[in-house]
Amino acid sequence: MTTNAADEPGAAAADGRAPASVAGSAAVESLAFDDALAELQRTVAELEEGGLPLERTLELYERGAALHARCATLLDEAELRIRRLGVGPDGIPALVDDPGDGTTWTAPQDAAAEEASR
Repeated sequence: MTTNAADEPGAAAADGRAPASVAGSAAVESLAFDDALAELQRTVAELEEGGLPLERTLELYERGAALHARCATLLDEAELRIRRLGVGPDGIPALVDDPGDGTTWTAPQDAAAEEASR
């Protein structure tokens, strides 16, 4: 049985694209938000063009799903960081160590509403 160089793990496809195993989900986990979003946009654009073989369409769809999940995770982490930012008793923004621990600090939007009601 002979093998083609392109059949080897990590070998480039005949058209120069990285194979799915190289451009797979493992690499997605290391992407920064802007990089993941840009690649997701390119992936969607390529899918929208159409005319692709079924296997390539499936590869792009799977990659797009992984990129979408990465972007969602990074946005959730950013939201958590923002929620942890509160206003201390002195009115200066400060990190709340544990927003559920009974601290008297308020979130920035609550502080503005409280100030307006005075």
